[in-house]
Amino acid sequence: MTSESTSTILTFDLKHQAFIAQQLVDQIREDLLKSGPMIPQRVIQAVNALAGNLSRFSRQVALVEDDHKNLVALADISQVVNSTLELNEVLRTVMDTIIRLTGAERGFLMLRDAEGKLVTPIARNWEQESIGSSEHLISQTIIERVVSEGLPVVTTNAQEDPRFGKQESIIAYNLRSILCVPMKFKDQITGVIYTDNRIKSGIFSDAQRNLLTAFANQAAVAIENARLYESVKSTLDEVTELKNLMDNVFASIASGVITADVEDKVLLCNRAVEAILGCTHDEMVDHRLEEALPPMAADLCLHIGQVRLSDEQVVGVELAPTLPNRGKVTLSLNFSPLKDANARTQGITIVVDDLTEKKHLEAQRSMFERMVSPKVIKLLDPEKMKLGGTRTDITTLFADVRGFTSFSERYDPEELVKILNQYMSEAGSVILDEEGTIDKFMGDAVMAWFNAPIPQPDHSLRAVRAAVAICNSLDRLHQQLPQEFHLKFGVGIHYGAAVLGMVGTEKKMEYTAIGDSVNTAKRIQENAKGGQILISEDVYRFVKDQVVVGPTTLVEVKGKTQPVVVYEVLRLV
Repeated sequence: MTSESTSTILTFDLKHQAFIAQQLVDQIREDLLKSGPMIPQRVIQAVNALAGNLSRFSRQVALVEDDHKNLVALADISQVVNSTLELNEVLRTVMDTIIRLTGAERGFLMLRDAEGKLVTPIARNWEQESIGSSEHLISQTIIERVVSEGLPVVTTNAQEDPRFGKQESIIAYNLRSILCVPMKFKDQITGVIYTDNRIKSGIFSDAQRNLLTAFANQAAVAIENARLYESVKSTLDEVTELKNLMDNVFASIASGVITADVEDKVLLCNRAVEAILGCTHDEMVDHRLEEALPPMAADLCLHIGQVRLSDEQVVGVELAPTLPNRGKVTLSLNFSPLKDANARTQGITIVVDDLTEKKHLEAQRSMFERMVSPKVIKLLDPEKMKLGGTRTDITTLFADVRGFTSFSERYDPEELVKILNQYMSEAGSVILDEEGTIDKFMGDAVMAWFNAPIPQPDHSLRAVRAAVAICNSLDRLHQQLPQEFHLKFGVGIHYGAAVLGMVGTEKKMEYTAIGDSVNTAKRIQENAKGGQILISEDVYRFVKDQVVVGPTTLVEVKGKTQPVVVYEVLRLV
């Protein structure tokens, strides 16, 4: 049995026993009065005194019972208002409990806002309904007095109370019973509780004033706790939202980001670094860097050591590791000290960019530049690189290594490719020096043209100069090769119209020249002997003042009904 239950039973027993004793004394008094003068007067006086004492005892028991009820109610209130940290729920519970305990018609709870002004976050009536702001007809005089003095105010009939009876609000709103107490938290008035009854007078007693005063202080603590909880919850929500935003930003960064502590244990890594390094989040986080990235361990340790020694960034470090899930890659890394809010170094941050594709494209461009003049490359617009062509007059050059087919029968393919590349390199370099466009390498032959896509007034002369330079360059190459590898070019050059443009598909296109003039240049080259340069009559008309040629020759060209007149170029003037 709880102490509360024991106290309740004890109070009930005292009240019951006092009631029985009172009845017994009343009965004795009645019997004595009926007996008349036979009973001594002192006996009657003693019985009357006993009756008076019993009456006072009964009133004391009633007061004890009321105090007990108030204490129980206060304990219940404390439990209720502290049962939740939701501010609105605390406010509603506080007001409904106050109205129930005091028998008030209405209750208003007012709190100081950030500016110190009293606002009414909640108002309730005896039916446990919220009161609209239009019904907030209360005595501001009493509220101001409670706030200024910090003491409760109770009036059994405000209309007749000399302290307030003349106030306009008391008269206008027909206010009668009013009980208003301050709410204190850490000796500071944080608000007031105002209750009233506009119908009955004498509703509120001193006992209820004391009870409400005690309860108001408990309510103030509960409300402040709820406010603090709301503030912490709001701050936590903001922090969570900010963290989610930072996580989204971190995850959206195109560069890979790794953070590690002072012991090189990975703290964070984003999705980009997982894709770049070909590893998962779980394989990185909480592992040391050398464990998570063994192919890069030595390089990472070296540069991390530099950062720790200097406490400064190390940027632009290029590494080319072979990763288990990606193979050989090219990476650019920046190393920075990881600082806290006080600028103390807590670890290291590594930013990783994948240069693999960029390096691959650069290699392709480098290779392309060996086939096409850099000036031509600058004119190429990717937005205009579509299938189709344009008719243009060009000078076409074909150069073929003579005797290579029979030569190739005597050597291994690897050796042949090595030798052939040296010859093609000589031819390609010379053509590019004359700003020609290399169309393609075809086994042991190279095709190029001049006058497109950049117009060249001396395009035919450029082609002839390139052919002479190709033949002359072989003397230098032969000095580096054994006698059995000495080969020669046969060169054919022709001028005429051709269609230049993109040929192929949308996925694979080739910039090339097509037309009868191109075919004619190839047929002329097929008639050239090793070390011989043959040019068509159309080319000769452009360069006759700059070259020395041999006698004209007629050559049969496949696809032509008439022989083609050609000249052998002996030298440049």
